[in-house]
Amino acid sequence: MKRRDYLKKIVYGSAIPCITPSLWARTDSGLWPYKTGVVFKSNWHNWPDTKWCGPEYWGNRLQDWEIKNGEVVCQVTDSNRSLHLLPVQIPETQIGFTVSIGIRTLNKVSATLEDGCLGIRLGGKGPTEDYRSAAVFGMGLDIGLLPSGKLKIGDAQIETGLNGIPEGFGLTVEAIARPKAETYELIVSITDLNSDQLLVQKHKNAASDQIKGNLALIADLKAENNTGSEIPSASFSSWSITSEELNSNAENTFGPVCFAQYTLHRKKLKLTAQLAPIEAIDNHSVTLQTKVSGQWKSMKTDKVDHPGRAVNFTLQNWEENEDIPYRLVVELPLRNKNEHYYYEGTIAKEPKEKETLKAAVFSCNFDYGFPDSDIVKNMTKLEPDIILFLGDQFYEATGGFGVNFGGHFDKTCLDYLRKWYMFGWSYRELFRHKPCAIIPDDHDVFHGNVWGEEGKKADVSQGFGAPAQDSGGYKMPAEWVNMVQFTQTSHLPDAVDPTPVKQGIGVYYTNWNYAGISFAILEDRKFKSAPKHVLPKEAEVFNGWILNDEFDIKKYKHIKADLLGERQEHFLEEWVTDWSEGTEIKVVLSQTNFATVATLPKEAKTGEVIPSLYIPEKGEYIEGDRPTVDMDSNGWPSAKRDLAVEIIRKGFAFHIAGDQHLASFVQYGLQEHGDSGFAFAGPALNNIWPRRFWPPTKSHEHSYENPAYTGNHIDGFGNKMTVRAVANPHNVHKEPEILHNRAVGYGLVTFNKKDRTIKTECWPRFVDPKIQGNQYPGWPITIRQKENYGRKAIAWLPEIIVEGKHRPVVKVFSSDEKLVHAIRIKGNSYRPKVFAKGRYTIIVQIPETGFVKKFENVRAKTNRTRTIQIKTDGVPAQTFFNRP
Repeated sequence: MKRRDYLKKIVYGSAIPCITPSLWARTDSGLWPYKTGVVFKSNWHNWPDTKWCGPEYWGNRLQDWEIKNGEVVCQVTDSNRSLHLLPVQIPETQIGFTVSIGIRTLNKVSATLEDGCLGIRLGGKGPTEDYRSAAVFGMGLDIGLLPSGKLKIGDAQIETGLNGIPEGFGLTVEAIARPKAETYELIVSITDLNSDQLLVQKHKNAASDQIKGNLALIADLKAENNTGSEIPSASFSSWSITSEELNSNAENTFGPVCFAQYTLHRKKLKLTAQLAPIEAIDNHSVTLQTKVSGQWKSMKTDKVDHPGRAVNFTLQNWEENEDIPYRLVVELPLRNKNEHYYYEGTIAKEPKEKETLKAAVFSCNFDYGFPDSDIVKNMTKLEPDIILFLGDQFYEATGGFGVNFGGHFDKTCLDYLRKWYMFGWSYRELFRHKPCAIIPDDHDVFHGNVWGEEGKKADVSQGFGAPAQDSGGYKMPAEWVNMVQFTQTSHLPDAVDPTPVKQGIGVYYTNWNYAGISFAILEDRKFKSAPKHVLPKEAEVFNGWILNDEFDIKKYKHIKADLLGERQEHFLEEWVTDWSEGTEIKVVLSQTNFATVATLPKEAKTGEVIPSLYIPEKGEYIEGDRPTVDMDSNGWPSAKRDLAVEIIRKGFAFHIAGDQHLASFVQYGLQEHGDSGFAFAGPALNNIWPRRFWPPTKSHEHSYENPAYTGNHIDGFGNKMTVRAVANPHNVHKEPEILHNRAVGYGLVTFNKKDRTIKTECWPRFVDPKIQGNQYPGWPITIRQKENYGRKAIAWLPEIIVEGKHRPVVKVFSSDEKLVHAIRIKGNSYRPKVFAKGRYTIIVQIPETGFVKKFENVRAKTNRTRTIQIKTDGVPAQTFFNRP
């Protein structure tokens, strides 16, 4: 039977209103029995060859789907490869529709495979009620040909007369769905693509819930040993969906501009646009435009030629005093016309005049809650001014399919980009209109742990697991690491010293001044020593853990090993003295804090047990834990940890970090508990490694609201820390447990420039911050800026009293010209404390005007009666005095 005759039969012989052939629409795929014409029709025949299928689609995996010769080709023969349609979903309300796709087989071994399906997927659903979740994870009702040649409709298999699927065989898979009471009647046909000859037709009922959801193409071919091949499996053409009732939502498309992030620093705007793989389209362009006085103005134009498919735009002398809309315009010359695509955002006015600056704090983002709409909704209610993503923007397993470690370089780039795109798809609305700092951590470069050793190449001769990580350096090629760093950090202010490390791997550590807050952005992985190289062999190091229970790591405090490296230590020494650009408060941003706030059962040798550990009830205290010695943390190496803490406290700097999967608020200690600054490690967004902190203590005094684990502690490496709050995992009796029970959430840090206070909030993920208001126990916490140098004074220098409209910076130097501390004073007076008797140099400086007064040989005393009065207006700069 010819396909036209078949369609006449099922239409005229059914309850569908009679539609005369004159009203049918002819498309590339054939005749369709709907008066309204095509709701959706693929346009691949107008696209040049590209490694991307267009903004209407999401491919699983990205590297597995390409446009070639006007068709979409699945580039591998493997399990569960799918291409989801984004703008069209089948709603809960029953509607009639027809979906059709042309398929041609490309792999001659397809017929020998045991299982799978080439065809279409209806009712694709993911773990959450969102089309994006369905696009990445969606499983549903599969319709098409099995490798044996049988027709597959869900679990049913129907003979077609075919003996396998020969290479080069062409077929059209078509499904007509007709509402019928509480179910659908599916009328499925397979026709020969060349002759239009009907091979098989089958009627089958399906529950409405099986049909609701995404529509997708599938190339699901399962090999006997479950290993795929790099041989293309099939090509797809003329995908068409018709209905009198379906709607298409253009807002659901993704790309060619996937997202963008920017920073503004000292009048330099840097914006990075993340593009889809459009580089092969000749004469394409990407333009940054800004809107001033109601008119769009093109600022710069570029093209995609980076393996990370990102384009960075830099604009000098940005001095706008209002929010400025921007848009990214992509022009793609297709075969039939030039298409233009737009992505809009806002360059926010730098809030210099505001008393407060709010920073949203995120890290550790697996895909359990993808696409994380609740996070975006709730954080938006808190109205942050800047967005901070402090590492592990995704994990190797994000989106399924694992990691493409080896093989073709560009396929490893595309493998990374699919995970990176998922991050942006979740969170782009947070940084579409606000500046954003993003710093990659170990998982972002496909490491469980990374000890970078100045960029050396890791030894992967035994594979890409723990032995490779213990060898130090980077497992992935240097060019690939640079690709990752460009996509995540090229919008940051310029690196303070851009000299590459080993293998030519770039650096990005830098200073970001924004609205009176100076951020030091660190790379606390890249220069760090691999513990297996520096500790004695008897330590038995495995993946950064000490397996020998008799080995005392505390005895090796001063072992020669790097944490931040000399370059970053020097940067911090310079940074704590630089209070230019109106800096009021200093903040360090890094992947990990300088303490190890974690415990494990005494019998546990490594952290491998963490995901399987018991999750206690609220109010329950876990007994029998001990401090961990996880050298992936910045508690090790301890001496260099001390040096980092000693430097940053000189600038009264607050520390914000990610990575730990356990939110904590601690004060660092060096000689004594509490003699240094405070640090906030935010909670994980999606926690795959639910660390905990249950130190031996008076557990009988414990309650959830007043925990017994707060107070002074020594971590596993001997570092002093005073714990103010920890967000331990607890059983909250909600599903899915893997998301709800792991202390997930986000942070908000508010810097009050007038009062010089720092308020930290730590929010559980599923709490509405404007309604319920219950933060993790111990939060919110507010400290004063000066508390970030908690060391007790031994003596005092004269009180400095300032007359003038500017608040100066006061720097104190010891007799050997070493900085003691530096701060921009609050109000018009300040009495510097010091920690030893003797003589000091005081420099009073207004960086914005060039005003400097220097007082040398000033004696520190235990009384507080002396004063130094300074007029900062109308006094020449560079004046110096000697004081006894």
